[in-house]
Amino acid sequence: MINGKIDLRSDTVTVPTDEMRQAMFRAVVGDDVYGDDATVNELERLAAQRFGKEAALFMPTGTMSNQTAVFTWVKNRGDEVILPDNCHVVVHEAGAAAILAGAQLRTVQNVAGEMPLNIVEHYIRKDPTDIHQPSTALITYENADSDGQVRSVEYMKSVWELAKKYNLPVHIDGARIFNAAAFLGVDVMQMAQYADSISVCLSKGLCAPVGSVLVGPKAFIDLARRKRKILGGGMRQAGILAAAGIIALNNMTDRLQQDHDNAAYMARRLGEVKGLEVYRERQQINMVFFKLKDYPLDSAALVKYMAEHNVIINGEDNGMMRFVSHAYVSREEIDTVIDLMKQAQ
Repeated sequence: MINGKIDLRSDTVTVPTDEMRQAMFRAVVGDDVYGDDATVNELERLAAQRFGKEAALFMPTGTMSNQTAVFTWVKNRGDEVILPDNCHVVVHEAGAAAILAGAQLRTVQNVAGEMPLNIVEHYIRKDPTDIHQPSTALITYENADSDGQVRSVEYMKSVWELAKKYNLPVHIDGARIFNAAAFLGVDVMQMAQYADSISVCLSKGLCAPVGSVLVGPKAFIDLARRKRKILGGGMRQAGILAAAGIIALNNMTDRLQQDHDNAAYMARRLGEVKGLEVYRERQQINMVFFKLKDYPLDSAALVKYMAEHNVIINGEDNGMMRFVSHAYVSREEIDTVIDLMKQAQ
């Protein structure tokens, strides 16, 4: 429960733990633009080490992290980025790749959450001397997806090998990469070996109040630091925020399986509610998806009804509803939600 309410909208709604608040209070800080904020430097060192990369860069948001990566990899305006049609960069980042990097997005329709590799290869521009075509600059995708689906390590390896065949970099939007690793039962380093850069969110499920880290090769991160400055992301005494990020990386990733288990429990309980179609097969991480089918309330009425009982949910998106478990959702609270949904009229 957060501020007296059960909030199932997203795992971004989590608030800092008491340990994080104390660490933020005690954080040693400096001017990060000058590179002398010791706490930011430690977070970046830890993130790079955790993912087996040379360097890392602390970002205010996941969108800035992704867009800085695109901005850095895309060298020429009009260069093309190949990516799934449902990924965050396309659907939820307000067209930023076109605005900031001048990138053209070539989307691939996903099949069971994945880009078919034969189509990806077909879309790669093979002749950089052809004056009629843009050049392919980057392949990117999300893992785990915001629709709760996880890409396997084998799939990641296949995309990586295809990209390297054409000397292309791979960027992964790893906003929930620790959730993906928990589902797959692997260390994130096993996944990171198949990416040139990864954006990792600290405030989705890990309870940090703000921030993401972008990890990758040192030369890439050095240039990304300049790009971050261009985007207005040069921060000053940011160690107050980075202190919570350090705890997120060190202490909060191991508990994500509990959120996955609670989501599985929620999916089972939602199956008891008449008038719902629950997509159990999509429940891989901490998300549960369902549709209203002959339910007594429509989406807007359900949102209002739940809010009247101190439960905050989002309405449907393209006919689909999503509940998300996180550190501040207990099984008892899930039972409360189910009871409310059963009583709705």
